[in-house]
Amino acid sequence: MTHAVSLSQVSCVFVSAGRSVRAVDDVTLDIAAGEFFTLLGPSGSGKTTCLRMIGGFTRPTAGSISIYGADVSALPPYARPVTTVFQDYALFPHMTVLENVAYSLMVRGVPKPVREQRAGEMLELVRLPDLSSRKPAQLSGGQRQRVALARALVSEPKVLLLDEPLGALDLKLREQMQVELKQLQRRLGITFVLVTHDQHEALSISDRIGVFNRGRLEQVDSPSGLYERPMSRFVAEFLGAANLLERESALQLTGHPAAMIRPERIRLVDITAAKISGQLEALQYFGSFWRAKVRCANALILIADLSIGEAMPAIGDVVHLNWDSSAVHPLVEAVAT
Repeated sequence: MTHAVSLSQVSCVFVSAGRSVRAVDDVTLDIAAGEFFTLLGPSGSGKTTCLRMIGGFTRPTAGSISIYGADVSALPPYARPVTTVFQDYALFPHMTVLENVAYSLMVRGVPKPVREQRAGEMLELVRLPDLSSRKPAQLSGGQRQRVALARALVSEPKVLLLDEPLGALDLKLREQMQVELKQLQRRLGITFVLVTHDQHEALSISDRIGVFNRGRLEQVDSPSGLYERPMSRFVAEFLGAANLLERESALQLTGHPAAMIRPERIRLVDITAAKISGQLEALQYFGSFWRAKVRCANALILIADLSIGEAMPAIGDVVHLNWDSSAVHPLVEAVAT
């Protein structure tokens, strides 16, 4: 398999006020050519620093970075076959849309007719052919994001880096742009590397995801692999709601010393089919399901997602819970921290 991006034992240490901060800690990672890969994690986990090192904006303290087999660790951003799309779009306010898209070609000395033709083709690609003469201030947030994408793609990068590009958009527009971003990547066939802290975004558009925590890469897998088979407590909780069982409760209910059960895999049953019973403490309405919080024996609290239309118990009722054996995922890392 051809690797578009390879990181080998990469670390990055910042020194601030005499104190060393290890932002990225010994990360080794291979991203395949044509892959939509996402670096996912909370603020301060190292994902953005990792992207900046791939782009050349931050130098690694240790290790090496290769793009299509060439070591680029010491190269500046302009000498790497990558472009970056930032959250704030970074469009020039005094230039038209067409001029913004064509800017990198102008800097490289491409003749005006050629660069305007290529910029126009990029605007067609992102479905903005009729807005070429407008200024950025005359565009919506989604339109500005499309212009930023067109400007990044006009130079034909081998790898496109996306630093929280949808973070400034409202929820509905963000979801629409997620679909468009994935469609664009499939159409072009180039490697996209996305940074986000949004789990739903990562799960919905990525081919694979690398989950960062405290500077380290905790797990790399497909979206379904991460969600259904997390290796640690952190990954299990960060990728969605999870029932994390440990010690006696885990052993009694699952046969494992530490295990996870997603709430949508737990169902209400009658007492004869129950694995465990408890008192319903709370119900939350999420539109497509109800989330039930059940307090069981030994202070164990379980959450279960119940279908709309299902007969709902009342707060304070005793309810009975069951799940299939396939719903149980053993955790390699102990639940207790």
